[in-house]
Amino acid sequence: MDVMSPMQRSLCMSRIKGFNTGPEIILRRAVWNRGFRYKLKYPLLGKPDIVFVSARIAVFVDGCFWHGCPKHAAMPNTNRTFWKAKLRKNIERDRSVTAGLRRDGWRVLRFWEHDIECRLDWIVVRILKMVRARSATRRVGCPS
Repeated sequence: MDVMSPMQRSLCMSRIKGFNTGPEIILRRAVWNRGFRYKLKYPLLGKPDIVFVSARIAVFVDGCFWHGCPKHAAMPNTNRTFWKAKLRKNIERDRSVTAGLRRDGWRVLRFWEHDIECRLDWIVVRILKMVRARSATRRVGCPS
């Protein structure tokens, strides 16, 4: 049973950020400190957290709860029907967005929030290698 009233729970849920979350900021700072520049709020399907326009790379930082992390997602005990449907839709939307961006020639990278906390250096290296490779390929006129 929920220990908060419906009004208190609604207030708590309304304050959950969808932009500038802790893991997003950590990743952005790490990439920026390595000298790579990116766009935020770029008008692209799915609203990626970081976009490298010239390399056509979209990076998403997925929260474990909201995006159904197989390691950490836990189904709430109250209103389970609502939450099961909500989280399933989020996962389906993630798949659809990824497929749509790939169809349009974008490379999509998705990272779990727990990976940002545990494997930040590996993630940054992976992103930067891909940005370098795709930027070089695009400069010489090769198809992406």
